[in-house]
Formats: sequence, structure tokens, C-alpha cells
Amino acid sequence: MEPQVKDRPERSRYEIVLTGDDGPETAGFAEYFLSEDEIAFIHTETEPRFAGRGLGGLLARGALDDARARGLHVLPYCPFIRGWMGKHPEYADLVPQARRARFGL
Repeated sequence: MEPQVKDRPERSRYEIVLTGDDGPETAGFAEYFLSEDEIAFIHTETEPRFAGRGLGGLLARGALDDARARGLHVLPYCPFIRGWMGKHPEYADLVPQARRARFGL
């Protein structure tokens, strides 16, 4: 099964979940702080045994796509999310114009 990105608001994080023979397993997560119309990404990590599969990028894309769909402004404090956005400039518009320079976007 394809990896799925799921919002877990009760844990304030997006998770990337893989489903195998033993059931679903969380392969990584992106923690956030949600306040009104802003979502601040503060920490992202993937399980080391899943390294090299591109799951971090899928997680970033899924979380940012969801933020866009919800009309949220993104504050990428997390170095991974910020770096991923730098490589995918089509997501820079999620960061408020006045704050892009602060994040190098």
C-alpha cells in the first residue's frame, strides 16, 4: 500500500503511515503548532529504518497540501520543512509575504 499522510490533531502532528503485513506503522511525523489561521511546523523526523525512501518529502508535501486546502498560512520553523519548501518554490506562497525573508523563501 502507498504511504499515507494523516493529520493527527490530538497529537499536533502529521504522520506518514505505511501499511504492511503487520498492519499500519508510523514511519515519520511533522509536529506543528496551530493558531487561528497559521500552522507553525516545529520538528520533523522519520524512523531511521525508513531512510532513503523519500518519505520525508512525501510527508512535507502532504502536510503542506493539507495546510493549503485548509487555507492556513505556514510558518516553517522546522529546518526540514523549510529546506523542502526552498526546493519546491511552488509552496512559498503558503508563507505570508512579509515573513518569507525570515525563512529564506
